Amino acid sequence: MKKSTKRSTMSTGKKGLKQEPNKRKQQKKNMNNQQIKKTYLKSRNACKVTFRVSKEAVPDAHQVCVAGDFNEWDILANPMKRLKNGDFTTQIELQPGRDYQFRYHIDNTRWENDWQADKYVPNPFGDCDNSVVVV
Repeated sequence: MKKSTKRSTMSTGKKGLKQEPNKRKQQKKNMNNQQIKKTYLKSRNACKVTFRVSKEAVPDAHQVCVAGDFNEWDILANPMKRLKNGDFTTQIELQPGRDYQFRYHIDNTRWENDWQADKYVPNPFGDCDNSVVVV
């Protein structure tokens, strides 16, 4: 059996071996760069939720805000801070024991979901879903 040595522009890191670029893998990687981190407080019944969107997920964004049940869907209530590496992040303290719907509002023009959300529910105002964080 003869092995095929297919060459392309993307290196695997191993000398002499190459593999075909894969758009789906790159898109999935970009979507996986969004993160939700939960820190439950011992001192009181609360959870600090850190929302993070990578620069790869919103490459040309100047402003990203998170809006949801926790802020009455106010797109200006929780602006995300742009980090030196280009990611956006913010932290919100939430009451445990419930689900919170949310979405990211980018440059005051478009909405995006978080692909690392705990689940998704239909949006009552359109043909898309809302992200959900379960605290």
